[in-house]
Amino acid sequence: MSLRIIADSCCEFPEELKKEVQCENVPLTLTVDDREVIDDDSFDQKSFLRLVANCKGVPRSACPSPELFKKAYECKEDWVFVVTLSSSLSGSYNSAELARELYYEEHKDSNKRIYVFDSKSASGAEAQVAIKVNELYKQGLSFDEITEKCEGFIKHMKTYFVLESLEVFRKNGRLSNTKAFAANVLNLKPVCMGVDGVIEPASIQRGIKNALKKMVEVSLEGIKDTKDRILIINHCNCYERAVKVLSDFISKAEFKATMILDTAGVSSLYASDGGIIVSF
Repeated sequence: MSLRIIADSCCEFPEELKKEVQCENVPLTLTVDDREVIDDDSFDQKSFLRLVANCKGVPRSACPSPELFKKAYECKEDWVFVVTLSSSLSGSYNSAELARELYYEEHKDSNKRIYVFDSKSASGAEAQVAIKVNELYKQGLSFDEITEKCEGFIKHMKTYFVLESLEVFRKNGRLSNTKAFAANVLNLKPVCMGVDGVIEPASIQRGIKNALKKMVEVSLEGIKDTKDRILIINHCNCYERAVKVLSDFISKAEFKATMILDTAGVSSLYASDGGIIVSF
């Protein structure tokens, strides 16, 4: 059976994965004041970050329509696995599921199998699921076995992030003006983590360097062995910072593989210039 992996555009597919299997992103739409930016291959991070920095209103993202997902399902591959943003953060999962239903309504005799994973996370964690799907596929597992094992994999994934700026969170109403002001004045940087698809604070540190070091420490707490895990570090316009975080991780733990990936549109919007996201 042939395989295609589809994800919304918050997933940054590693180049190594794209060389092995058919991968496709379904784009979200980003709105900055009166400008609409499609999060596809035409996305230009530097110009987008300038737009966000000069934004007077509230920058937002809109999930792909069911029609866009359904169009992606109209492919020649027999097995289609779909990975989306956390359903607690975006409507992307529901859109992909509705598209699945619409596809089968139109193709009642189709033998194609489609499954949609709620990553319970975003960015590199979506890539983690895609990599796992391909890994299990290469082992010769059945469609149902891949589905079951990947759902279990998602439950044990770890996602943490540290942001240089909280301005987008403030504008989106996820942080009060008072807290945002205090954080800026005191140079406080929260270490955040994903818990069952929801963002929660893990720690607050003075300064970005301290926050990144703390992120490495708290993310590894309670994990006995990382040798079977892949570490993915996503960065928004701060490659050197990502390299330093990678160095801190590998000084404390051994991973099966490590990757540094640049953020695409959605992740660039919410991570903001200088943000770091880690998943394993």
